[in-house]
Amino acid sequence: MMRVISSVLSLIVMLACAHARGGESIVYDVDGVQYEGYFQASDAGRALVLIVHDWDGLTEYEQKRAAMLAELGYDVFAVDLFGAGVRPTETADKRRLIGALYQDRATMRRLLRAGLEQARIATGAQKPVVAAGYCFGGSAVLELARSGESLKGFASFHGGLALPEGQDYSLTHGKVLVYHGSADQAVSMQEFASLAVDLEAAGVDHEMTTYSGAPHAFSVLGGRRYHEEADRQSWAAFVAQLDSLSSP
Repeated sequence: MMRVISSVLSLIVMLACAHARGGESIVYDVDGVQYEGYFQASDAGRALVLIVHDWDGLTEYEQKRAAMLAELGYDVFAVDLFGAGVRPTETADKRRLIGALYQDRATMRRLLRAGLEQARIATGAQKPVVAAGYCFGGSAVLELARSGESLKGFASFHGGLALPEGQDYSLTHGKVLVYHGSADQAVSMQEFASLAVDLEAAGVDHEMTTYSGAPHAFSVLGGRRYHEEADRQSWAAFVAQLDSLSSP
């Protein structure tokens, strides 16, 4: 059964790469520093999905997800939060880069908004926007939600869920979607529950799902903690939400 799921997911990736338009790198400037995003258009262009990368920067993983979404009819822009050419491979460098942004939330928000602006320029039309992020990117997407940016939705896949000191969800406009592994040792179920309480208290529309046996980073294709069933289920749930949120 697991081999069948793996084969189906691999087929989805191959079909996406074969039939969606080719992606392109887009270099843009933020405060005098160059950043390199990745844009993939769809022939349908139903809506725009903003992808926020994990702690290793914008890699082939985000490009694969972009291709899968483009095949489904969505324009996709993967934002760069580290800088052009900054794609760390050492754990210490990854921790340093995300740590700097966690310590400077204003800069994180400025980079996210700059990426969003580039995404809207790239797609060339006013479209509904949904932001989605993985691990660190999931945390960043929730930061964007708290910033008051008005999007259709904010999706976090195995992202950090703790509420930063002095913040809340009172300015959030858009549905919050959370896909979390209940075997995640990096982000606790207590944090998951606290987020649900915070969203409910702020009156934010949300849908939060846990997946049994799924560890942190469960959706990273080819990763050592990859959990096929959780990936399949969370992807299906996200695609269904995209369809609903992008409808007129």
